[in-house]
Amino acid sequence: MIKRALRSGLRLSGVELQGALESALPPGKIKNRVNIVLTGFMATGKTVVGRTLARHFSMKYIDTDSEIEKEAGCTIPEIFNTKGESWFRDIENRIVRRVAHLDGHVVATGGGVVLREENMKVLEKNGVIICLTASPEVILKRASRVETRPLLQVEDPMARIKELLEIRRPYYQRCHLMVDTSDKSVKEVVRKIVSFVNRKRQ
Repeated sequence: MIKRALRSGLRLSGVELQGALESALPPGKIKNRVNIVLTGFMATGKTVVGRTLARHFSMKYIDTDSEIEKEAGCTIPEIFNTKGESWFRDIENRIVRRVAHLDGHVVATGGGVVLREENMKVLEKNGVIICLTASPEVILKRASRVETRPLLQVEDPMARIKELLEIRRPYYQRCHLMVDTSDKSVKEVVRKIVSFVNRKRQ
């Protein structure tokens, strides 16, 4: 888990991660068991933030990309290489419809899940949608630490990041809350989300 957190690029040490997970925040409960759905561009910290939120709210955590890999029987880069992005988006849609029927989960989704109207509609029915963002420069720095980013396997990754961010901007703006993680620690991001969710559920 610590390794995955470090790969996310957020300012996080092993000590800080442990503190964020166990004692940095007072325990809390959401009054009704709606889901907390995290979306946003790659390398914005959805995994580590999602796991920390799940621990804080005593909720279960689920990652749609992991569920896609389980169902497909191969990794997401392999899906893109052999089946293409369209096939990936179809299976992603099936997984999203499935997890949207869950209660009391923190759901981390892929950054492109917002591109399909149906995905957003089903997630919004029982979820608070949080979008994590970051600057193109920060995204590239974080994403460069992981070689399994299919959409960045191009000659000019920075130009590709800017292009995708611009395409997705209006879709991300549909979310209930946007949090820029560029210069924030995990604890800071989580505190902001916890405060928003608690206000929304009052």
